[in-house]
Amino acid sequence: MLDALLAAARPWLAPAFTLWGSPVTWLEIVAFVVALAMVVANMRVHWMAWPLAIASSLMYALLFADARLYGEAGLQAVFVALALWGWWQWLRGTDDTGAPLAVHRLAPRQVGVALAATAAGWVGLALLLDHATDSPVPWFDALPTAASITGQVLLARKCLENWPTWLAVNLVSVALFAYKALWLTALLYALFAVLSVVGWRAWQRRLAVAHG
Repeated sequence: MLDALLAAARPWLAPAFTLWGSPVTWLEIVAFVVALAMVVANMRVHWMAWPLAIASSLMYALLFADARLYGEAGLQAVFVALALWGWWQWLRGTDDTGAPLAVHRLAPRQVGVALAATAAGWVGLALLLDHATDSPVPWFDALPTAASITGQVLLARKCLENWPTWLAVNLVSVALFAYKALWLTALLYALFAVLSVVGWRAWQRRLAVAHG
């Protein structure tokens, strides 16, 4: 199945140009643009972020599978499912009181649960990748994968803590993609890291306004 999808996408996986000695594909270029648009929409708390996330995830799934980053490739499929859920949450979701979902902070206990779940997911996924795939970097690949799932759930529920989570994910991902010579994607995640800080501050201002 995967081989067939990669074969069908082969024209889009053809090099468009070379960056720092490594080819940049047409698929990576399009995914780069769509992903940037998605983050800008997230910063503005606009529902269009979610269909953009779905499109970006589908493209990156093929790109990462072609680079043998199976944890990152599999993460994109999870992202599609979470994006559909997040889309619904932003349009119809409510908080514990039944009010429309708004930007808010996690309670300290919830932060602990999120950290513990991320750590457990990292270890479990790394062991799976190490034993079930030919990934050359199972632990390195698994860390941003597990943390990204946490970030996506927090984003879907409009939790402010999604932004520091994404900042950590993006910084680790820059190193991972540079190691795999996916230079345009490494650049994208460096931009994501900067935008994570911008988004964090924008949501903090939104919270401050909401609480007078």
